[in-house]
Amino acid sequence: MVTHFDPNLTQPILTVCFLTDAFPASAAFDLINSSLQANEADRKDAIKKGGAIFAFTLKNKGQEESWYIDLKEKGVVGKGAAPPGGKANVTLVLSDDDFSKLISGTANAQKLFMSGKLKVRGDVMKATKMEPILKKAQNNAKL
Repeated sequence: MVTHFDPNLTQPILTVCFLTDAFPASAAFDLINSSLQANEADRKDAIKKGGAIFAFTLKNKGQEESWYIDLKEKGVVGKGAAPPGGKANVTLVLSDDDFSKLISGTANAQKLFMSGKLKVRGDVMKATKMEPILKKAQNNAKL
């Protein structure tokens, strides 16, 4: 974990690396977190548009890991199924490879869902609110 101070903000920014070797696509969570932390107005806008805690459970070679994006209160990314004391409104379960394709724009969430490669637990309508955040990550993705 790296801490640095941005003179435009009132508190230090914690930079956390979410990349896990067994899940190469997890690098996208770093991109999403950087995007959320880069601009306070954009972060607040993402919270307003998202209004939920989104969890992602990725599967790869028999392993499973989870990350969350809190667009309900804080506008942060974290490791695990939800922030401490919180609960995800929606959980998306898919392979690391399919998540990589989703982030890079070479796969469509609806097609992955319809083909059974993407499973959604919880509020399915909230899942559709993730699209703007994923689009922003697609613009920065080099997976």
